[in-house]
Amino acid sequence: MKVLILGAGAVGLSVAAKLSRVCEVRAVARARCARAMESGGLRLTGIWGEGEFRFPAGDRVPEGERYDYAILTSKAIDTRAICDQFSKVLSGTETLSLQNGVGNEEIIAAYTDKVIGGTIITGSEWRGDAAVHVSVEAGPIKLGRFPDGLDSGVLRLVELFRRAGMRTEASPAIRSELWAKTLYNCALNPLGALMGVPYGRLAEAPAWRIIESIVREGFAVIEAEGIALPWAAPEDYLAYLRDAQLPSTAGHRSSMLQDISKGKATEIEFLNGAIVAKGATRGVATPVNACVVDLLRFRESLRPTPAAS
Repeated sequence: MKVLILGAGAVGLSVAAKLSRVCEVRAVARARCARAMESGGLRLTGIWGEGEFRFPAGDRVPEGERYDYAILTSKAIDTRAICDQFSKVLSGTETLSLQNGVGNEEIIAAYTDKVIGGTIITGSEWRGDAAVHVSVEAGPIKLGRFPDGLDSGVLRLVELFRRAGMRTEASPAIRSELWAKTLYNCALNPLGALMGVPYGRLAEAPAWRIIESIVREGFAVIEAEGIALPWAAPEDYLAYLRDAQLPSTAGHRSSMLQDISKGKATEIEFLNGAIVAKGATRGVATPVNACVVDLLRFRESLRPTPAAS
C-alpha cells in the first residue's frame, strides 16, 4: 500500500509517522522540515507514542509516481493551490481530507471522483523542524465516503489507520461528522486565538456565553442546510462540549493561535466564516459568528512579518 501525505504539517507528519510502520509513505512538506528529517528522521512524542520514524519527504512528488491513497492535511486556505499543483497525482486517486472546516471536500472533488471525508481532533504541536508532539485527542478519527456512505475504498483505509495504531471509525454520514467537528472548532479555535489562552479557560462564564451563541447560530445554519447532527439540540452539544471535549483538550492551544503567533493567515473563512456565508444564503442570522470573523480578520492584519522558511 502506498500513501501520499500532501500539505504535511504537524498533523500530517504525525499521521505519516504512524502509517510508515505499516505501509509505504511519502510526505510533501516544507523544504526546511524535509531537510531536517533527512538526517535523523521525524521525532514523534506524546500520546500517540514516542520514537523516530523515517520515510521520504520533500516538496514534490517523483515524476510518474502513483499512490493508493492521497491524504490532504494542509490548512484549508491552501487546499485549492495544493490540488492544482498535484492535479495529475490526484486524478483517479482515492483522496482523503483530514483538514479543518467545511468546503475542502468540494474543492477536492474537482480533481478526483474518489473523495473521502475525514475528521481528526488532536493537538499536534511542533517541537522542532523534525519533531512533533501529539498532546491531546478528543475522539477517534472518522472516515467516510463524501458526502455520505461507505465502501471498500473507505474500509481499507480505516483498517490501515487502525493497524497503524490510530483510533479510527468508519462513518456512513461523514458530512454530518465534518459539521460536528466544525462546531467544535468554531466554538474554541477563534476565542482561544483572540484571547491567547488554552481551551480550558474558555469554560469560564464570560467566554462560555459567547460559545453558547456561536453554537446556537451554527446549529440553526446546519439545520437549514438539511444536515442532521448527532445531537438533537444546541444544548445537547454544548453539554457534550463542556463535559467531554473540553476536559480532554483543556491544555491545548489552538492551531489558530499558533498561526497568529507565527504571522500566518488563519482558517477562519472555512470555520465561522462558513457559518456566516451559509447563514446569509439560507436567511439565518449569525451576528456573533460574524463578529468573531471580523475580530480574527482584524487580528490577522496586525500579525508580524513571518520568518522565512
